[in-house]
Amino acid sequence: MTEHTTEHTTEHTTGRTIEHSHGMHVVHDGPRQAPPLLLIHGSGASSGFWQPMVPALAARHHVIRVDLPGCGQSPPASSYEVPAQAAQVAALLDELGLRHVTVAGHSSGGYVATALAERRRDLVGSLALISSGPSPDALLRQPLILRIMLAPPLGPLVWSRRSDALIRKGISATAALPVNLPDDVVADVRGISYPVMRTVLRRNTEYLAERGVPERLAGLGLPVLVIFGAADPRWEPSSARRYEAVPGARVELLPGVGHLPMLEAPEATGDLLLSFAAR
Repeated sequence: MTEHTTEHTTEHTTGRTIEHSHGMHVVHDGPRQAPPLLLIHGSGASSGFWQPMVPALAARHHVIRVDLPGCGQSPPASSYEVPAQAAQVAALLDELGLRHVTVAGHSSGGYVATALAERRRDLVGSLALISSGPSPDALLRQPLILRIMLAPPLGPLVWSRRSDALIRKGISATAALPVNLPDDVVADVRGISYPVMRTVLRRNTEYLAERGVPERLAGLGLPVLVIFGAADPRWEPSSARRYEAVPGARVELLPGVGHLPMLEAPEATGDLLLSFAAR
């Protein structure tokens, strides 16, 4: 069930506003009158993963970051199907009175962003997908530490006993460059339960298996930017080229970067996003 009550707190030193709306923890940065830019994180992550890029983005945009249901500081939801998550994001944008928003999604956050565009074309003005695999056959064999943490029989036991060091090691296993994870971001990841994580992964797989992302985007007529790390260990990097089948799509491969461009190469990733949004 979607939560409709909205609570606001403001950090006056940064001008940041934090709210809980439609079952999600929402963070606002930058001037409210600036062009809106919505950032949606991937599985097993939180809105904090975008933080290295936020200062540059918020200088030109009203940046909105959400913690998807069951992630970060958002409570669990009754459904983790990708369209259901997109519906919660749509309700938030409706409440904010925003239309034609530039929406950026990282990894499976790109599926939520795509589903949002499919469901409510009026809300999305342009779409940026970062490290979002196009179809199931592009998925690589996952790093060993993630297989241990996520798969039975060891998964539930290991997940419940994760140390900060193990969480950092698991996240870093998807990167090609060193990443710095603040303690609050590690705490966000710790708060995600094993059942929620497994369910989210299953629902993402179902969404992708039903129809590939390039096929979903082809008929929407949206400006699309695709950013991939050329050393992504989760998805075959060359599979990013499949998005070139989408009319008007722009594909950018970042040399030496893994699955986490916003943490590994925040300046380059932010520059691409800003130039795309400016168009």
